Amino acid sequence: MTRRFGGLIAVNEVSFDVTSGEIFGLIGPNGAGKTTMFNLMTGLTPPSSGNLTYEGRNITGLPPYKIAQMGLARTFQNIRLFGNLSALENVKISQHVHTGSGVWAGVLGLGKSKSEEQEVEHNAFELLELVGMGDKAQDKAKNFSYGDQRRLEIARALALKPKVLLLDEPAAGMNPNEKGALSDFIRMVREKFDLTVILIEHHVPLVMGLCDRIAVLNFGQLIALGNPSSVAHDPAVIEAYLGGDE
Repeated sequence: MTRRFGGLIAVNEVSFDVTSGEIFGLIGPNGAGKTTMFNLMTGLTPPSSGNLTYEGRNITGLPPYKIAQMGLARTFQNIRLFGNLSALENVKISQHVHTGSGVWAGVLGLGKSKSEEQEVEHNAFELLELVGMGDKAQDKAKNFSYGDQRRLEIARALALKPKVLLLDEPAAGMNPNEKGALSDFIRMVREKFDLTVILIEHHVPLVMGLCDRIAVLNFGQLIALGNPSSVAHDPAVIEAYLGGDE
């Protein structure tokens, strides 16, 4: 796919595939086009040209909510929580795509709406427990630390019951110990929910130790694709990060 913003080509004919069940890393220097790539993959930004195929289906041009319903959930580089809602409410909101009751049934407590609401709350609390925030379920999202907001975003994404989880800089703002725990957590989530994980991350050691395969972008172009060892020793990657062959 290609994405142009006026005279700027943010993503330039980038093509790769992600295999079901793998942890796939997307790395590159600042301004390489990584977040734009995520926006293209989740429907927030339409491509200028090219196609996005998911499970054999061309989903180019579908709105974000349709892509989310199909099983692609994401977090954001700039955290986008409902700040005045509690942690529990933030996670509950994501589950609306899996409920069947209408508006009036929900308002009046008719039919299966009451049992659905109980199930939604139970599932939301379980996800908060999973990310270590069960004791903060009733606290407002805007009052959390940066690290807790990151964890809450992951819980909210998991509430969509995705097949593919896209994490945009999940380790941002975390200390070295938290980053190590994050790697273990991502592996656990992948196994527990049978997920494919795609992540953007600036902390290269975390990516190298976590991902099965890695794609490297630089100035909107794909310059390397492969396992961590081959990518780490690729001259084009070394030059992009360090400015020269040495």
